Amino acid sequence: MPQTITYKVPAMTCDHCKRAVSEEVGSVAGVWQVGVDLDTKLVEVTGEGLDDALLRSAIREAGYEAT
Repeated sequence: MPQTITYKVPAMTCDHCKRAVSEEVGSVAGVWQVGVDLDTKLVEVTGEGLDDALLRSAIREAGYEAT
């Protein structure tokens, strides 16, 4: 069953941030789609069997913290 998780990532400010987060989060097992909105600083992840710890770790790998 598909699920969506949204994270606030306040430090994202540019297209590089958006690309880095999208690539790292998109590589996590079960992720189907990653939406990054720089205006609201939100990352919306859609997929199946999503693991919150793995997603937060991927955001950290990209150089950011999810709050």
